[in-house]
Amino acid sequence: MNHEARLKALSTFLKLQRAKIQPQAAGLPQGSRRRTPGLRREEVAQLAGVSSTWYTWLEQGRDIKVSSSVLDCIASALQLTGDERKYLFSLAMETSSAGVSLMEQPQAQISPSLQKILDELRFCPTIISDRHCQIVGWNEAASHVFLNFKEIPVEDRNMIQLLFTRKEFNRLAVNWEHFVMGFLSIFRAYYGQYVEDEWYDTFVKQMEAADPRFSALWQQSQVSSAPEVLIEFRHAKVGKMLFDLTSLQVQGSSDLRCSIYTPAPESSTESKLTRLMDRSGPSAL
Repeated sequence: MNHEARLKALSTFLKLQRAKIQPQAAGLPQGSRRRTPGLRREEVAQLAGVSSTWYTWLEQGRDIKVSSSVLDCIASALQLTGDERKYLFSLAMETSSAGVSLMEQPQAQISPSLQKILDELRFCPTIISDRHCQIVGWNEAASHVFLNFKEIPVEDRNMIQLLFTRKEFNRLAVNWEHFVMGFLSIFRAYYGQYVEDEWYDTFVKQMEAADPRFSALWQQSQVSSAPEVLIEFRHAKVGKMLFDLTSLQVQGSSDLRCSIYTPAPESSTESKLTRLMDRSGPSAL
């Protein structure tokens, strides 16, 4: 992300986080009627122990110097989670884990051992993606619950893009926005982690131009490297299915992520998935 885009992202993030906090939750009196939700800028500055002017400049996205100790104070004042704190530091201090775009590298390969794990998760739909959310691997269960990714050209197998462009995903999730926000929060965590990779800005602009729903959800600035959520699907062939989503980081140089949909306990999801797979037969992976 270029310098201007980084400062804009920082400004948006700080404003949204400030708006989430009620004065009482921060130990401040409610006071007079407020024109905007959440804390005022001067209240964040007070809680962080910095001048109101300096914090205002930071939130406005001005190019000013910051220190890790001051950012720690701001993160505490805004009650940020661990992932949100990392995102703040990445944007404010322009730290990055890597500066080379994956577009310049060959597609990540699934190792035999990782493929074995995929195959063993027979009744847990599982998708493996890279730091651009490009799908690089999946198992048979994922093909039956979601769609047959083999039929999609390699260059179009981006999970974020598919969520907004494929009708299968729009029909599948009972709460589509909740489903999408989980992936967008992961994507934003990568966006902050790899601030030097300009691929992200290009992709975000393309998605904003392609679908106004993306822009609305992206502006919420949720950040999570591994959200764990319960998701309800309405599958066209077997009806209601409940899955717990667990996102795991695969150790190695490729920075791969394994998203596992485990059938919710005390539900009929696994038996429905078994019938679905038996009825449909194996998918070409």
